[in-house]
Amino acid sequence: QVQLVESGGGLVQPGGSLRLSCAASGFTLDNYAIGWHRQAPGKEREGVSCISSSDGSTYYADSVKVRFTISRDNAKNTVYLQMNRLKPEDTAVYYCATARFCGAKYDYWGQGTQVTVSS
Repeated sequence: QVQLVESGGGLVQPGGSLRLSCAASGFTLDNYAIGWHRQAPGKEREGVSCISSSDGSTYYADSVKVRFTISRDNAKNTVYLQMNRLKPEDTAVYYCATARFCGAKYDYWGQGTQVTVSS
């Protein structure tokens, strides 16, 4: 069974850091591009970052550039999103999803993990 499971969310103060994990089961992650997305209450879901399967190229939304870093550990079948210098506007449910390549339609989605940035 194909499954993506996000973890690592939580409550953090502004300026703090979190590392999200996206673990796959039932398939090999390194065959796919993996994207992180987020959805805040009352807002549309937005793409945050993506890492390609072919050469490891990474892409970021302007709002998170420099602060967030996406990486993958194929041996652990896991993709990470390191989030630094978090802001209250980063509060959202974060999802990971698979695609053939960054920019393509996302096929499989995880259930999401809540990130709350608040003092």
